[in-house]
Amino acid sequence: MRKTINKKLLLSSIATTVLLSATSQVQAQDSVFVGHLADMSGPTAFVGKNYADGVRDSLAYINANGGINGTKLESETIDYAYKVPQAIANYKKWKTRKNMVAMQGWGTADTEALISFVARDKTPVFSASYSGHLTDPTAKNPHTKKPAPYNFFYGASYSDACRGLVQWAADDWKKKGKDGKPKFTHIGANHPFPNAPKAACAEYAEELGFNVLPPVVISMKPGDFKAQCLSIKSSGSNYGYIGNLGGSVQSLVKSCSTVGVDIQFMSNIWGGDKEVFAAAGEGIQDYIFPTMTPFWGDDVPGMKLLREISKMSDESGKEERVHHYIRGVCSTYYMKEAMEWAKENGGITGENIKKGMYVHKDWVPKGLEGVCLAANWTNEDHRGVNQVNIYKGNYNDGDIKIEKVSQVTLERRDDWLGY
Repeated sequence: MRKTINKKLLLSSIATTVLLSATSQVQAQDSVFVGHLADMSGPTAFVGKNYADGVRDSLAYINANGGINGTKLESETIDYAYKVPQAIANYKKWKTRKNMVAMQGWGTADTEALISFVARDKTPVFSASYSGHLTDPTAKNPHTKKPAPYNFFYGASYSDACRGLVQWAADDWKKKGKDGKPKFTHIGANHPFPNAPKAACAEYAEELGFNVLPPVVISMKPGDFKAQCLSIKSSGSNYGYIGNLGGSVQSLVKSCSTVGVDIQFMSNIWGGDKEVFAAAGEGIQDYIFPTMTPFWGDDVPGMKLLREISKMSDESGKEERVHHYIRGVCSTYYMKEAMEWAKENGGITGENIKKGMYVHKDWVPKGLEGVCLAANWTNEDHRGVNQVNIYKGNYNDGDIKIEKVSQVTLERRDDWLGY
């Protein structure tokens, strides 16, 4: 009789264990954690706040509309003020305490510093750094310093965007009927972000026939850059690639306008937006910059969803978002759809999210047609987008006019992978 009771207790215990195990698995899939690093008070906060708003609004909108097919996205936004140690510390905290499955990241220095950590932990990082160094997942290119199998970003790399700009510059030189070799100068801080495309873009500029001059170093912080502008003026440089952003760019434009520098400025994707034009004022003319999305007022199908996402932090729907905000939305929505695939194919883990990034071709997130460019990621090539849209902006008596001047599609050359 006693043996029978013990056998019943044992079976009951096993059944309870199985039930609890199944329940915990279901609960584990009821929510997953996504870390979010942002710079809202450091040297890149000028655009960091906009991008962070795009990510946060997207995460909130996804949760408000069913999550990842029922799975809620838990998240935490940390303002790390563009400091690498803080970024690494928060990554480790989220990984060990929150079981983070993916991260929406930010800057180049911290993202590159985390490459080995996220590869080891199999945690996809969707950065706002577009460093070409993040695009080679298998170190296929012998020049790649570190394979980056778990790094993704939405948009063309800094190197490809700069290559697109020098292609435009080469055409511009010919159209203007200029003789001789045009001169090209990289202008920016000696920092991983401005430096990311420097060598790659200079090589391509030389390939296109430019005379590449020594780079000109300016601080990431606003300042008086007349000395650097006089150096640019004396060199006779025709085309200047600006690697910085925000107040530093405004200072550069004003300083060079003051000393009468005749140069065609071309900025990286963070260095050109309506806020820059409004702040720089009359000194900014025919300023060239790339984009990866349309602008807020453009009439494209995906703008409907974008405006609904924006209402998560602006109920009035009247706030005009810059294109940095829109890229934050695109980055989050590629992650979202990779998570949806992961959930249907083994669960929302970092490893499965990574696999989910490879299943679509010419991929545009649903509802964001015309907003996010079609992207293609493979397990050997993380250059998701190789299209660069080039715009020109002018400020005249308070009126800001921005117009598209070119669209460049870059080759997927093996020697450019990871570079």
